Amino acid sequence: MKPANPVFASLGTTIFTVMSTLANEHGAINLGQGFPDDEGPDDIRAAAARAIMDGPNQYPPMMGLPALREAVGAANRRFYGLDIDWQKEVMVTSGATEALHDSITALLRPGDEAILIEPCYDSYRPVVEAAGATVKTVSLQPPHWSLPVEALEAAFGDKTKLIVLNTPMNPIGKVFTEAELAAIAGLLEKYDAYAVCDEVYEHLVFSGHRHVPLMTLPGMRERCVRIGSAGKTFSLTGWKIGYVTAPASLMEVIAKTHQFVTFTTAPGLQSAIAYGLGKGDDYFAGLAGALEAKRDILSKGLADAGLEVLPADGTYFVTADFRPLGFNGTDEEFCRAITTEAKVAAVPMSAFYSAASEGVPTHLARFCFCKQDGILTEASERLAGWAKGRAA
Repeated sequence: MKPANPVFASLGTTIFTVMSTLANEHGAINLGQGFPDDEGPDDIRAAAARAIMDGPNQYPPMMGLPALREAVGAANRRFYGLDIDWQKEVMVTSGATEALHDSITALLRPGDEAILIEPCYDSYRPVVEAAGATVKTVSLQPPHWSLPVEALEAAFGDKTKLIVLNTPMNPIGKVFTEAELAAIAGLLEKYDAYAVCDEVYEHLVFSGHRHVPLMTLPGMRERCVRIGSAGKTFSLTGWKIGYVTAPASLMEVIAKTHQFVTFTTAPGLQSAIAYGLGKGDDYFAGLAGALEAKRDILSKGLADAGLEVLPADGTYFVTADFRPLGFNGTDEEFCRAITTEAKVAAVPMSAFYSAASEGVPTHLARFCFCKQDGILTEASERLAGWAKGRAA
């Protein structure tokens, strides 16, 4: 038999699936996979139900419902001062992961190079490689996760076509500073490259920090593709509604990619998200505030259990160093141990780095805190009891 595509054929099952399966098998609290355990805002779900019952329920426009595209354009102006032509520069996708696939595939060709900043979401690399491009990685290091500007510049070259920038950043909760963004912008101009900006956690930023889209910096308006997620903004991850904002010259080819992937997305859900993006400032501030409180609950619980908790300035995730517990194994061994023994699942940080990367940390685990307060408290107590039993 002739072989399949080697990029995808060589991939294993994602670590999220592996740890979630293990959590189910052992009755563990799943703090590994990043999804909330509530059902999202009542009014948005009610809007979707009305839209589904009223119709239409047939194919909507390939670019997305005009109401949602217009709402995305308005949100860009409202939150970031970006003047967006929603008719030419906004497209709806079936989730942000599809938006990433469409954007990366549309921009790359064989022989190009794409820069990934690690640790990073595991979908980036295979899409880059399937497009025939080469991945160049730049690694951030704990505990501060600062951008190594010299190493980043060394990764750029004449073949660099784009960088994938995730801010706020999964898995480490980093919010890139304006100085770091300015350094990236300078390199994009110097090497005539693009940025695919994964900004799905844009509204999940905590006290003392501010999300600044790279697109808002001087000279970046025509070089950036900005990707958002209704799943993250409205705690409706199962709806799989993403949206892309890009200059018309790039959107034209990204849309051509989209038309041969999913083509379109459920119209009733699009209609409800259009309504949601118009919600008042109190909703968006309340979302960030509620998640910040949950971060603090879990961070304290992890610290009380004896782990060293690293800063998390946004997203759903907090990272912890388990070496103070006296656990000398790898991060994967630690995550398997706490899942089967403490009945709490987490994800090993090394899963977010390429196997060939240097200096990959193997002493950190990522925990998800977008869960009910009682679940976070129970998970903390289980880990504390497990750690105490190990020390006895």
